[in-house]
Amino acid sequence: MKKYICEVCDYIYDPEKGDPDHDIPAGTAFEDLPEDWTCPDCGVGKDNFKPVEE
Repeated sequence: MKKYICEVCDYIYDPEKGDPDHDIPAGTAFEDLPEDWTCPDCGVGKDNFKPVEE
């Protein structure tokens, strides 16, 4: 699964880890995150994320 990076603060959402602080289990693809999910570090929405180029 593809990682996504926050364009504001550079937080990387890694689907293999999920976001346990916000009850997002490991294995949750970025596309499957709730629409109201926000960056754990800076609070911006999903529209401020872009795929990580590896």
